[in-house]
Amino acid sequence: MSDRTINQQPHTPHQAGPHPAGPAPDRHAPHTHAHGSEPDDFAVQIADSVESFVLAVSEVAKGDEPGSAVSLLLLEVSQLLLAGGRLGAIEDVVPEDRFEPDAGPEPDGEQLRERLAELLAPIDVYHEVFDPYGPPEKPNAFRISDDLAGVVSELQHGLTHYREGRVSEALWWWQFSYLSNWGTTCSAVLRALQSLIAHVRLDSPLGAVPDGADTDDDGLTDEQLEQQAGDLMAAELGLGR
Repeated sequence: MSDRTINQQPHTPHQAGPHPAGPAPDRHAPHTHAHGSEPDDFAVQIADSVESFVLAVSEVAKGDEPGSAVSLLLLEVSQLLLAGGRLGAIEDVVPEDRFEPDAGPEPDGEQLRERLAELLAPIDVYHEVFDPYGPPEKPNAFRISDDLAGVVSELQHGLTHYREGRVSEALWWWQFSYLSNWGTTCSAVLRALQSLIAHVRLDSPLGAVPDGADTDDDGLTDEQLEQQAGDLMAAELGLGR
């Protein structure tokens, strides 16, 4: 067992205001579920979205359809962010216990990360400003493969609680981790994926990878990486180059 107030930061209030166009349809009193209670429609919908994302990313990572990898990931990340937005728009989920029950050993996401890295090699590295409202800073380099594997791991933690009937724990974890990590991560990944597709559709060459962006010595020049990335996207979208 872990004390959520120590290991996972205090459960701080996050009160979202009403949607500009009117009350959000999913906004209601804080979620509370007794252990083993039947999940309500909201919990079921969030769990379905989470499980769909985990399964879809795992399937994409197998590399059976490399020509559609970027497009599929764009769709899946977009769908997950919709679920995350719903979690962020409701009042705080109130878990039943002060201590988070042990969810067992965390799944090893290294194999998933490696498969994604191999599949997305020419376009894996992207740049993002971590906090758009923070102090001015230079963009940092990230990897789509690292980010997606990390998000899957976080979501699976909540799925373990959900499948064992701890609905409030699952919702609390998904809401907390959305606000603290995977919401920001998925937003950055979505922007990178959308940018890739826009570059190809608008016939705008991808910029060369800046010095120091790719920490792996893959033996390719920036120009070669740029060409590979463009060829990959063109092939995926059925466009001639």
